[in-house]
Parts: sequence; C-alpha cells; structure tokens
Amino acid sequence: LLKIYKQLLRGCQTYPSKNRLKIYDSVKEDFRMNRNLDPSSEKAKQQVQIAYKGLSQVHQFDNRSATNFSVSLEQNPFPKPDNYEDDRTK
Repeated sequence: LLKIYKQLLRGCQTYPSKNRLKIYDSVKEDFRMNRNLDPSSEKAKQQVQIAYKGLSQVHQFDNRSATNFSVSLEQNPFPKPDNYEDDRTK
C-alpha cells in the first residue's frame, strides 16, 4: 500500500489540473483516514481498488508528448464513502 500511496502522490504533483493541490491533499487525507483498516476487510479492499483506479487515471497523463494522446475519465473517479463527512469530523 505504501508503494501505491507514493505513486499517487508523485502522479498528483504533475497532474495537469488547477485542482492539483486539492487532489494531492485528498490522497494524503484518504490514506491517513484508512491507515488503521484491517487489510482483509471488505472496506480495505474497496479502498485499494479505488486507489488503483485513481493511479491508472493519473498515469494517463504521464506521456503527454505521445502522438496518440487521449484520456478517458469517469464522472466520479474517486467516490467517497457514504459516511465520509462524518469520519472527517471525528
């Protein structure tokens, strides 16, 4: 998990968006919030899937000089859990 965390942070540093800093901070915050999850739990597996999906979307911008550059993003690539706001205020 540490490897994907570092890859996401590195990718966010060069992500071509005016919201780059917010995305970077969101990645850090999400990993901090979920650091105590049991690795075998369903929620942990779901969070890992979301992280890998985000990483693949960040990697779409890695090679922008390629001649066949195209990007396809989901409407909500990083869905927040239903109780996200409640967890943040604790």
